[in-house]
Amino acid sequence: MTASQVEQDHPGQGRLAHSPADHPPIPRAKVGVVLANLGTPDATDYWSMRRYLGEFLSDKRVVDYPSWKWQPLLQLIILSRRPFSSGAAYRGIWNTEKDESPLLTVTREQTRKVAEGLESLYGDAVMVDFCMRYGNPSTDSVLRRMQAAGCERILFFPLYPQYASPTTATANDQAFRTLMKLKWQPAIRTVPAYFEHPQYIDALANSVNEAYADVEGSPEVLVASYHGVPKRFLMEGDPYHCQCQKTTRLLRERLGWEADAIHTAFQSQFGPEEWVGPQTVDHVAELAKRGKKHIAVISPAFSADCVETLEEINEEIKESFLEAGGERFTYVPCLNDRDDHIQALLAVVRNELAGWC
Repeated sequence: MTASQVEQDHPGQGRLAHSPADHPPIPRAKVGVVLANLGTPDATDYWSMRRYLGEFLSDKRVVDYPSWKWQPLLQLIILSRRPFSSGAAYRGIWNTEKDESPLLTVTREQTRKVAEGLESLYGDAVMVDFCMRYGNPSTDSVLRRMQAAGCERILFFPLYPQYASPTTATANDQAFRTLMKLKWQPAIRTVPAYFEHPQYIDALANSVNEAYADVEGSPEVLVASYHGVPKRFLMEGDPYHCQCQKTTRLLRERLGWEADAIHTAFQSQFGPEEWVGPQTVDHVAELAKRGKKHIAVISPAFSADCVETLEEINEEIKESFLEAGGERFTYVPCLNDRDDHIQALLAVVRNELAGWC
């Protein structure tokens, strides 16, 4: 919906009933819900990847080294090479039919289903859209469009079950940067982490049970692989590591499994400093060396399949397990637009909209 298509009150109408004739029209008041995800390049060519990676890796929440030390390394070395390898990784998973990344495809479908669910509850009083922290549609463009359409209250929902500074916090930062530039700021609420929400845990358990039912012979171990963060983030108060551990425990309890049936590991490490561990790519190889022939991997920190799951887990991490002697590797897809996941997201949204709708 564009601002020009929005129902508006003109002088003499609605809340402008007592306004002077020259008062500008004002959109009818709405509540906005914005689903925010990490981001996506516009294409897989060198320059598209460079723009995307440059924005991502320049974020102080992602890499918090001093700019004088980090930016020369980033601009002169990393961004001269990384776009080629990252572009190749994205090409391997690219949605060629829609010419976009799977993350964009899935997030759009999640938004459509959430919008349908909220429309059945609140009619046209709630407007739903999605944005990306990096790339398009940008946070700024979506929030401005919502404000222009009459959204005087906005619920901003980072789609990260576990809170982390490089994911949830930077998404919220970007939303507030937009508010800093608006003459008329909408009231805004940010959605807290939902890592222990019962319906989220149920959806994870359902996805595991369905994946196991589709393979011959149950995997011996399920590895819950979360995106990694430097260990010092934990020491500095970031709750991410602890929330990941609790998600794994709650999932195990929901499945009714023994403690050693699910392992927690972390992926996507880069740079020289120590990160939280164990590292997934090394851990699966160790499992194979210990005689485990069939494992499964799930990604509870990702609300939608993306390059970190479809390429890193289902290719690089799978290869590490098989090369170390493993024989069968089962990837449990992200929750994506599963109905039980959508119901979990709707439950979170309805709770956070309390008092507004």
